[in-house]
Amino acid sequence: MKVTKLLYTISLLIIGTFISCDHKKGVKEKLNSAEVVIYGGTSTGISAAIQSARLGNSVIVIEHTNRLGGLTTGGLGQTDIGNKRVIGGIAREFYQNIKKHYQDSTNWNWQRKSEYLDGGQTRSNKKEDAMWTFEPSVALKVFENMIKDLDIQIVYNQQLNRISGVSKNNGFINSITMESGRTYSGKMFIDATYEGDLMAAAGVNYTIGRESNSQFGESLNGVQAEHISKTLLGTKSNNSIYHNFIDGVDPYIVKGDPSSGLLPFITEGGSGIDGQGDKRIQAYCFRMTLTDHPENRIPFTKPKDYDELEYELLFRNYEAAVGPIEKMYTYGDALVPWINSAMPNRKTDTNNQKGFSTDFIGQNWEYPEASYEKRQKIVARHLHYQQGLMWTLANHPRIPKKVRDKVSQWGTCKDEYDSEDGWQQQLYIREARRMISNYVMTQKNCEGIEIVDDPIGMAAYGMDSHHIKRYVNSKGYVSNEGNVEAHVKAPFPISYQSIVPKKEECSNLIVPICLSASHIAFGSIRMEPVFMVLGQSSAVIASLAIEENKAVQELKYNKIREMLIRQEQILE
Repeated sequence: MKVTKLLYTISLLIIGTFISCDHKKGVKEKLNSAEVVIYGGTSTGISAAIQSARLGNSVIVIEHTNRLGGLTTGGLGQTDIGNKRVIGGIAREFYQNIKKHYQDSTNWNWQRKSEYLDGGQTRSNKKEDAMWTFEPSVALKVFENMIKDLDIQIVYNQQLNRISGVSKNNGFINSITMESGRTYSGKMFIDATYEGDLMAAAGVNYTIGRESNSQFGESLNGVQAEHISKTLLGTKSNNSIYHNFIDGVDPYIVKGDPSSGLLPFITEGGSGIDGQGDKRIQAYCFRMTLTDHPENRIPFTKPKDYDELEYELLFRNYEAAVGPIEKMYTYGDALVPWINSAMPNRKTDTNNQKGFSTDFIGQNWEYPEASYEKRQKIVARHLHYQQGLMWTLANHPRIPKKVRDKVSQWGTCKDEYDSEDGWQQQLYIREARRMISNYVMTQKNCEGIEIVDDPIGMAAYGMDSHHIKRYVNSKGYVSNEGNVEAHVKAPFPISYQSIVPKKEECSNLIVPICLSASHIAFGSIRMEPVFMVLGQSSAVIASLAIEENKAVQELKYNKIREMLIRQEQILE
């Protein structure tokens, strides 16, 4: 370690103000200064913290909830990757530790290891060194084990003062202040939140929603007008093929009577002009952790203030099916509107599928810019909707009996989350703010039309956007809009410039989640393993910037590359 870096560490020890930490680790006294301050205890933030500490930096991670890991410990146990070979470094180490955990037979509580059939999108081959499906509670345990012996201070239940909480001088962040009044100072800052709150509060330029196709020369961005199939150099997106309504679902409260008004959650107007931009974002949901084990299952219950009208479209979607109900869909479970991917110990990662499912379409548009109080209401509304949906599928007489019989076998888990009802607090924030830096990742990068020469990680998942709006289509029936599912031919590199702001906006901030990308490119990059990779790369950039006393934008890429390769990152 260079002398300047050592002196800086000593100065922190001298001037640091001691605070009382009330987080669940029970640490009594800690400094409120560190060389690297990470806002957001997501999987990205943890990866950044581990790498920073291993490189000799003191680290503070500030998490606004009481649980680390974000979506990785909040229900997303069926890992979306695309190509596992491009996941290296700390991210792969995490998945290797997952495999080690399940190799111990004592960790199989609700089923025998031999009974587990690894299915879903990401199968784990027996010869692999890692495992890609896991219980959220196991992910939390693995993360805690990975950080326990490192110089990492975790601060729980603290939220950034988004109005005046960033102290900045000539583009350099000196400190950040929480709503509680606590202030944390550092040399480098990493915004590891799904929302990009620190980035926004620091005055960094960003966007929300979909760009028009014309802005970056894309074909899959913007409004997805009905019945249009699009291509770009052979890439095809069949809009909504598995995630839309049966033809003929009436959108009005009284069938056939527009004067009666639209049913809940339908937006006025048609699909919009194809390829046109807007400020709307893809739908959120909870990735449910379910079980069918009688001793661990909490049955779905009818939520307070349940409104049957909110599920009228679900009833009508079943009733609109022509012929036997089993022929309603030809993909996945033909009856139940979910993707129910198996995880160990008779649990699932359950996600949205079909026209009316767990995605609360169009009800999250305000979330990225909303106040904390408004966000809490949006999250609570999503939870109420989804709890009502699951009770409806399991119990309501207008749901086909075959569906009710199947769904009622399942319930939330007693042993996964802190809540009595088995539901998690982490909403699936698929997309919020996105930074605008000197380089914007676009569909052309995903397609391999443009290839960056400064990679700090790779993405490989398809360009994936969930629905954004529910509307009345040209036939007078209800339809969903916004879904894109387009494969990428090969893994593609992510630019160093896409995770650092423009220098004139901020010189010591790195943004690995809300990075600079178009809506459609973000749809490919936005996977938890990739976010872990980018978190680690952010820590390498931060360490080099501290060591060389430079802005994060001024580093020589060759030095970044050399260190990333030493840390087992995969760049090509």
